[in-house]
Amino acid sequence: MIIERGDDIGISALRECSVSSKKSPTLHLFSELENPPETPSNAVAQVPEPAEEPEPSIPLPSVHSSWLPFFRKEFSKPYMAELRQFVADERKQHAVYPPAPEVFQAFQLTGLADLKVLVLGQDPYHGEGQAHGLSFSVKPGVKPPPSLVNIFKELMSDLGIAMPKNGYLKSWAEQGVMMLNAVLTVRANTPTSHKDRGWETFTDAAIEEINRKVDPVIFVLWGAYAQKKGRLIDAKKHHVLKSAHPSPFSADSGFFGSRPFSQINKLLEKEGKTPIEWGY
Repeated sequence: MIIERGDDIGISALRECSVSSKKSPTLHLFSELENPPETPSNAVAQVPEPAEEPEPSIPLPSVHSSWLPFFRKEFSKPYMAELRQFVADERKQHAVYPPAPEVFQAFQLTGLADLKVLVLGQDPYHGEGQAHGLSFSVKPGVKPPPSLVNIFKELMSDLGIAMPKNGYLKSWAEQGVMMLNAVLTVRANTPTSHKDRGWETFTDAAIEEINRKVDPVIFVLWGAYAQKKGRLIDAKKHHVLKSAHPSPFSADSGFFGSRPFSQINKLLEKEGKTPIEWGY
């Protein structure tokens, strides 16, 4: 295994190198080793089979190990090669967010095996310094955008937890709350600019992979766009929480008062799992 820095998107990559599998001769316990059979004089010479060519290696981003089989499968598909080329070309001509090493941060911080909750967003923040690979989250020192402020208002109303000092939701992700956008990159100051370029195919596949988990997962779908992804979820096996989006344009239409945080923890306790510590 070779650790390699930088692929065509510019993210830290893990290169898996396949090794040629050569057939070993069958050994029949002692006898053939001690007294090898004589070759008849008229025997046809055996031409050795050509060695198998190693499979081409595929650069993968740095993600939690439990996601690697999924990434190997998706990164081997033609749409992913086209998507990676598109993002690489965009980065040559424009500022693109989030920074390349953070594109797959949702898959780095929340392992598939540990995933309890999926909060689905749509598009990364398109302002400088905002997006870092987790939906709705911004790093410390960055002013929380309006949707995130409304999430914190509902958290206070629901559980009495005071407004956090920053909008960095890393602690939620590390507890098993996957914060995933449907589209993982965006051109600066141009919302939905990377829509319909292949990211939806990738994140739909990720949702389907999560849906295959035997363990019940809580899917949080805020707004009409996220709720369309409900078709990928087995609601008989998993829990689905729906409400309006926390955006200022829709929060008063059903997000405020929906109490998602207490609902999530009640469902986790019902499943015998540790509730989320929402405060940080």
